[in-house]
Amino acid sequence: MDTVTHGLMGGTLVGLATVDPQVDAVTVGFAATIVGASLIPDIDTVLKFKDNATYIKNHRGITHSLPFTFVIWPLLLATLSNVLFGLDFFHMYLWSLLAVFLHVFVDIFNMYGTQALRFFDNRWIQLGLINTIDIPIMTLLILHLVLWGFGFNPVTWFFIIYGIIAIYYVVRALYKQMLMKKVSRLLPNDEILRLFVMPTLKFFEWRIALVTKDKFIVGRAFKTQVVIYDEFDKIGPLEKDLYQIVKDNKDFRAFSYFSSIYRYEITEIDESRIEVRYIDLRYLKNGHYPFVCILILNKDNQTIESSFTGWVFTEEKLQQKIA
Repeated sequence: MDTVTHGLMGGTLVGLATVDPQVDAVTVGFAATIVGASLIPDIDTVLKFKDNATYIKNHRGITHSLPFTFVIWPLLLATLSNVLFGLDFFHMYLWSLLAVFLHVFVDIFNMYGTQALRFFDNRWIQLGLINTIDIPIMTLLILHLVLWGFGFNPVTWFFIIYGIIAIYYVVRALYKQMLMKKVSRLLPNDEILRLFVMPTLKFFEWRIALVTKDKFIVGRAFKTQVVIYDEFDKIGPLEKDLYQIVKDNKDFRAFSYFSSIYRYEITEIDESRIEVRYIDLRYLKNGHYPFVCILILNKDNQTIESSFTGWVFTEEKLQQKIA
């Protein structure tokens, strides 16, 4: 989820903590610790300052893993709250653990996903039910804080609000299953190898990307209507000599590590240089695929002159990135 939603969840946990007689929830120290615990798994965002490849490959990885969720983050925050604010270490460990766990748990439901089971299993868990920014969830969390501010019981309303959110998740899951079945029925003669139905900011609008034996197909679902926007014939893998050039490039490795469904195009720039463009098919927006990896290869000396991976929303800006 986005930073605002995680912060709001931290605020609702502060309200829930008023039930604990061992802590004074409405103090700066406690509130700062719990809201901080709700945000700290995303501290890996600082990797953007290094480069996109490092950020893409590591975001929501180790910082969302089992050791960090259950041990490192709660211990760190409990220690800081004890040293800085004199708060009870054991209770702060438990409340920090709950805040960090909630952060990691809700992140598995969007299409970016997390490595929440890392240590035992490094696979990305991407359930794709909830958009990164979800207005209904954000509104409900704000409602909880507003009601608390007007004197309503924050503990009672915590369970009411999160009960509604849980029902909302179930509805989204059922809706997604319905769309997946509908897409499958639209292509009765095609063997669907992989199918992605992914949320958007709008409740009744979902992204669709799928792979058949011969094609990549991209579209959108509006309520129960499925619209196909693009179809691409599959081509073979990149030529062996070209692949040997790109396979160890950090931008390519980050892109292929993160992307679940992509294709590539080759464009000749001049007699000695070509552009190899890998395109993630999950993020079509306004006729443009913003998440890409581009490599400029020199065929004469078998080197990569420049490369880039990340989200760019216009072709002009993309060319500036690799200039």
